[in-house]
Amino acid sequence: MKHIIILGDGMADHAVERLGGKTLLQYADTPYMDMLARKGRCGRLMTIPDGFLPGSEVANTAILGYDLNKVYEGRGPLEAASIGYEMQPEDMAIRCNIVCLENGRIKNHHGGHLTTEDGDMLIQYLDKHLGSDRIRFITGIQYRHLLIIKGGNKHIVCAPPHDHPNEEWIPLLVKPEEGYVETDDSRMTPQETADLINELILKSQKLLMEHPFNQERGKRGADMANSIWPWSAGYRPSMQTISEMYPEVKRGAVISAVDLIRGIGHYAGLRNIIVEGATGLANTNYEGKAQAAIEALKTDDFVFLHLEASDEAGHDGDLDLKLHTIEYLDHRIVEPIYNEVKTWNEPVCIAVMPDHPTPVEIRTHVKEPVPFLIYYKGIEPDEVKCYDEVSCVSGSYGLLHLEQFMNEFMKIK
Repeated sequence: MKHIIILGDGMADHAVERLGGKTLLQYADTPYMDMLARKGRCGRLMTIPDGFLPGSEVANTAILGYDLNKVYEGRGPLEAASIGYEMQPEDMAIRCNIVCLENGRIKNHHGGHLTTEDGDMLIQYLDKHLGSDRIRFITGIQYRHLLIIKGGNKHIVCAPPHDHPNEEWIPLLVKPEEGYVETDDSRMTPQETADLINELILKSQKLLMEHPFNQERGKRGADMANSIWPWSAGYRPSMQTISEMYPEVKRGAVISAVDLIRGIGHYAGLRNIIVEGATGLANTNYEGKAQAAIEALKTDDFVFLHLEASDEAGHDGDLDLKLHTIEYLDHRIVEPIYNEVKTWNEPVCIAVMPDHPTPVEIRTHVKEPVPFLIYYKGIEPDEVKCYDEVSCVSGSYGLLHLEQFMNEFMKIK
């Protein structure tokens, strides 16, 4: 039995009055997810442990079977692995968004949906002016980049920018973690680290506003990529591979446009498959990602296929676009994969799920259970007829927590 998880990041939502009180999964046209739910078994999963914020780095790591209390080091180190930066013991890596600030508030977390080429240009510019032996800015993808601080201290409190749309940015600057006492003399204190990062934020604003890229954007009234916003710091993590945890997985792959997910895959021992035209947005190469997953399943035991588009639409509060991304996932990902693998002699176990809800009317992640379905040829179905947040409450898996999902999923042989 081969296994594939198809994950629509942030796909779950709340009931929306504009949709007649339905959630987006209930309202959207998703015949293939509904069919798999009807033929398979469903349930719900709590993906965020107590004491953790509902971030994608937490949820996706938990879905893959890891105990966050043992392995969590924040987004920074995961994205460093994806980029190919080998962290040294003294390094602190922290995710570094390029954001749009306007009228003293965070207008958006993505700087006006930067291309990777634009982001690279701006990050290299910042590294030239702000980089040093201690500080490095490293290009990632689109607006998602990396800041390395040698000797930095991870015990700081940062505000993820996607969790604070339209909020004043000054009160959200980095602070030291209360009550933490540093015992490692080789590292800065949390206060010193927070002060350094806040200084970099302020200096970046002046530099970015002077850059011709933003000068041109300003003239045409477009969102300006006018500040860095670092968050989610950590040191190099220590993680078992998927194969070490689940010996039946001799070879596995991860397919995603997002550095964070690629980084989790790196430490999980999964090979990263890069799909041309994969953007992390609604214009991603769905067909290319579906075909890459099919090809990977021909040689691999386990595939983790990640789609970011629904999460981005949720953060932007774009109801119509998020509905489209859910339907795209159904028609352009689930449909071709199911229609291909149903003809194979070796059965494939398919799971479909989000990592967390990103409700369009809240525009941020929430810590709530997500619906999931599991299907393979010969599975005894339960009573669920549709795939959505409400129907899956009645699923035979009930409510699972954290690594329980992966343990149940990999039991299927």
